[in-house]
Amino acid sequence: MRGRAHLISAYVPGRSWLHRTPLLLKFVLLAAAGITVLALPGAIPRTAVLAVVVVLHVAAGLPVRKLVTPLRAMWLFLLVVVAYRWWVDSPAGALAVVAALLTCIYAANLLTSTTETQRLLDGLVAAVTPLRRFGADPERFALTISLMLRSIPYLLGSLHDVRDAAKARGLGSSPRAIVQPVIIGAVAYARQTGDALAARGLGEKEQ
Repeated sequence: MRGRAHLISAYVPGRSWLHRTPLLLKFVLLAAAGITVLALPGAIPRTAVLAVVVVLHVAAGLPVRKLVTPLRAMWLFLLVVVAYRWWVDSPAGALAVVAALLTCIYAANLLTSTTETQRLLDGLVAAVTPLRRFGADPERFALTISLMLRSIPYLLGSLHDVRDAAKARGLGSSPRAIVQPVIIGAVAYARQTGDALAARGLGEKEQ
């Protein structure tokens, strides 16, 4: 499937200081950015936090598209949020909400763009391991997250490709011409994934 505009970006190889930062510290910075921007009142402080996160993107040597892609993916949602907050509050209130949203998204992008997927999954396993005594299965949890990270871009790409194919055949945006192929493709993808897991002895609970 072709690359599309997704909110959370994939890993970008690099040798910046942020790429070399330990995963735990990255998680702490991500949480700190989210908590800070939500705790601070007003548009100016939140915009300042957003500016810091943007500077970190540049300092990490990430391409500009990492900042532009989320805007392309959610421009309509942001427009609705701005219009609503402008109406019920003020322009400053609208800016504060948008700054908080973008800060959280860009901070998450910093984590995923500078950390290999396997390192992220290993970190999740380590974080969930203490819950094993309560019945949690860290490996199964990591497997679920991995499948989710792979499936969402595939399904979004499938939707866009089917829509483009429908338009090329002169069917416009007909729901029937779009929904049916997407559902069939999703079911086929799920079955292929299940078969691949079963062939490797994964996904089954041990007796």
